[in-house]
Amino acid sequence: MKKILLVCAAGMSTSMLVKRMLAHASTINETVDIQALSIAEFDSVIDTADIVMLGPQVRYQKTQVENIVQGRVPVLVIDMKHYGAMDGQAVLATAFEAISKSNQ
Repeated sequence: MKKILLVCAAGMSTSMLVKRMLAHASTINETVDIQALSIAEFDSVIDTADIVMLGPQVRYQKTQVENIVQGRVPVLVIDMKHYGAMDGQAVLATAFEAISKSNQ
């Protein structure tokens, strides 16, 4: 099971995106665990994640997150277009691709 951590300013704006990602995962028979947390909370669960995806509103904190993660998992900023459209399929595909590349 892939564990995806979505990080945003307050942990709330990504809840709809999480629902859409889970719905798409279900249609393609993938089991995923997706958590949406605030930037202040994510480091408590980083050791269980396969990827950290930042909401566009916190992209300026990518370096800070990368310093905390220390290369253990990929850290990506969610494409603003996909985030704005709440395109769970595209965001999930991006996550799977990054996880796959990091495991090679």
